[in-house]
This record gives sequence, structure tokens and C-alpha cells, in this order.
Amino acid sequence: MKLLRVLVLIALPFSSFAGSGCPFVEEVINKTIDPQVSMDEYQNLVRPYYSSPDSEEAMRQVKQCFLSQSSETLSNAAELPNMIYESKWCEKF
Repeated sequence: MKLLRVLVLIALPFSSFAGSGCPFVEEVINKTIDPQVSMDEYQNLVRPYYSSPDSEEAMRQVKQCFLSQSSETLSNAAELPNMIYESKWCEKF
């Protein structure tokens, strides 16, 4: 759960700029949350956007964190981006 909070705090500034009009951000979020997406498929999606083995391991850990969550938690996490986009902090964007 702590990792989820960290991910949200990191993604918040980017989410506000991206809004719901950024298909790539939405795709990464959806594939991170989706337990049907394999680790290899996920790594292939995000590989072009990191530049070090440490980044690759961090993305692997993020995906693994979501793979170990309950379906209720994943459902709540899927609703989070829309809650951010519709928040008062993102209104002006």
C-alpha cells in the first residue's frame, strides 16, 4: 500500500498535465493495474522510457506490487486516475 501511495504522489503532477487526454499515460496505468497483463508484456511497453537497469527493476517491482493486490484494491486503483483528473487541482489544466 505504501508503494501505491508513492506511485500516486509521483504520478500526480504528470496526471494533472496529462489529463484524460494522454492515451499513453492511460495505457500504462491500465496495464500496470491489469492482472491479465504479463510482466514481459508490461516491460516491453515501458522499456523505451527508462534508461538504466535500476529503472527496469523499479518498474518490475511496481507491476509486481499490483499483481499481488486483491481485485477490490485493483478496482479502486483503476478509479484513481479519473478522481485525479476531476479534482479541483486539475481543473485549470
